[in-house]
Amino acid sequence: MELNEQTIRELSKLPTGNVADNNPNGGVMDSGITPLDTTLHMIGRAVTVRCAPGDNLALHQGIYAAQPGDVLVFDCGGYTGGGHFGDIMATACKVRGIAGVIIDGTCRDREDIKGLKFPVYSRGTCPAGTVKETLARINVPVTVGGVCVHPGDLIFADGDGVVVIPQAEEDEVMKKALAKYDKEQIILEKLHHGMTTLEIYGFDKLIAAKQK
Repeated sequence: MELNEQTIRELSKLPTGNVADNNPNGGVMDSGITPLDTTLHMIGRAVTVRCAPGDNLALHQGIYAAQPGDVLVFDCGGYTGGGHFGDIMATACKVRGIAGVIIDGTCRDREDIKGLKFPVYSRGTCPAGTVKETLARINVPVTVGGVCVHPGDLIFADGDGVVVIPQAEEDEVMKKALAKYDKEQIILEKLHHGMTTLEIYGFDKLIAAKQK
């Protein structure tokens, strides 16, 4: 799938739930990986970076390994004792046209990053500093938020969380997700016209059968 501007605009209408429901094994990062700003949407290909916990030298390297439109996926081992990523780094990413950042660890400068309207997903925030000692391992498989992420996987994220779609399966996943979205628009229209979810989904018959 070519991630051009038109494709991203079309996919951006989808909620992550539609994607997760049609993705092999779900591919959903655990609920500890949350957005700093729940109003933002993020779509792009993964550039993976394995980092030493509490050390952000590798994150600086990763910024300049990524291309415009990529999503940086930083495996910091879930470390929550330091702010691996802050507003200076977020600005550097935005200047380079990076689509967003995921950190299995904590960041800092939440409000400044939110002001940039740059998507960052992390295990929360911590104002403590980090060292700058360990080099990055870039574009190797990493496990972030409990999900294995390979370089080039499609990252799809919104205010609900992050879904990782294997590159080999993304066309089929997105086709099904778009079909589900269209189906749900019809359901919403029926609700506005007075139908109930019990009627629409046939749950009234299921309930009646269970009550016998």
